[in-house]
Amino acid sequence: MEGSRHMDAVDRQLIQALRENGRASYAELGRLVGLSGPSVTDRINRLETAGVITGYRATVDAASLGLGVTALIGISLSDAADHEDVARRLRDLAEIEDCWFIAGDDSFMLKVRASDVDGLEKIIRKLSGTRGVSRTRTTIVLSTKWENRVGDLPEER
Repeated sequence: MEGSRHMDAVDRQLIQALRENGRASYAELGRLVGLSGPSVTDRINRLETAGVITGYRATVDAASLGLGVTALIGISLSDAADHEDVARRLRDLAEIEDCWFIAGDDSFMLKVRASDVDGLEKIIRKLSGTRGVSRTRTTIVLSTKWENRVGDLPEER
């Protein structure tokens, strides 16, 4: 099913519905798209097998877990650093929520969460001490207007 080439409008509706409510039952999804529960099950299994649907998760409020400070941290690598090696080292830091390999002045962009500014400072020190990291650039998030926004899926061509 490579990407979206073989997805029809029903597949797109199912994906959109699951993005909005990952706990929806197959019966609920079937009513939404006009199919039986077993037909929905087959379609969702096909989308999972094809790698279109990669997983399900709960979205939590970080502040309620005591993580009230969110920051985006750009990482520049030293000239001799191997980006794959640095990525493996970054994966070991539990404070990093998301990590993107990017184009531009920085090599990686990280999203981290900390309990407070002192906690953020500790994370930055860990990152700065990571072999292969030459510089960090931190932007503290003042407020989140939205995250994990559910947008419309592109139309089939």
